[in-house]
Amino acid sequence: FYDSLKSLSQKIKATLPLESLKYLENLGQSLHIGIKPYKPYAKFREILNRVNHAAVKRKTLEIVYHTMSRKKESRRKVDPYRIWFFNGTFYLIGYCHKRGEIRIFALDRIKLLHETKETFEVPEDFNFEEFMGRSFGVFKGEPVRVRIWFSPEVAGYVKEKIWVNGQEIHKQGDGSIIFEAQVEGIQEVKFWVMSWGANALVLEPELLREEIRAEVEIMLRRYESGALGEEEQIKV
Repeated sequence: FYDSLKSLSQKIKATLPLESLKYLENLGQSLHIGIKPYKPYAKFREILNRVNHAAVKRKTLEIVYHTMSRKKESRRKVDPYRIWFFNGTFYLIGYCHKRGEIRIFALDRIKLLHETKETFEVPEDFNFEEFMGRSFGVFKGEPVRVRIWFSPEVAGYVKEKIWVNGQEIHKQGDGSIIFEAQVEGIQEVKFWVMSWGANALVLEPELLREEIRAEVEIMLRRYESGALGEEEQIKV
């Protein structure tokens, strides 16, 4: 996949007339698409190529996967439905035989990979856009309605983007807004809200308010004491 994209680009350029090539060169000098942060995928090209091959050939994969949250590795079989590039990371979307459901795997956390002789068919009712449509990012969870207030200082930045399908923006008289949406999982919503600092306030649900309150209290204690816990000592 990695090499195929590079090869395809070279083949397309080889067939273009000189005028078109000059236009592409000028376009390359005037247009730059930046993605940060990103991962150095050149060293994961083999994994990327092999996962793509299995997805195209509809072959089940046996993988050893490192789960970041638990810091553990596990072996499982996965039917690769789709490769998805999001926020600088390539993900494998596929049916996990171990969990009995569709899961999302970061490609660079696949430590070992074996293409089996088993084949699969992508279910006719699987729709990638619908599967990810209500997710605020990568993590998925229980559906929940969120309502978040944003100050006039940042309201313009928030309302100019589509953060999640079906979002609603309610303008307030003082220039602030209330962002409302049905999302699947609140973990990434929490990170998003906290990135706006004091310019954002969760109105609903209460669980999200409590999680952010607890997070802020931990941050406050650390800044006031200037110390970390025993297991969090900074090593130089």
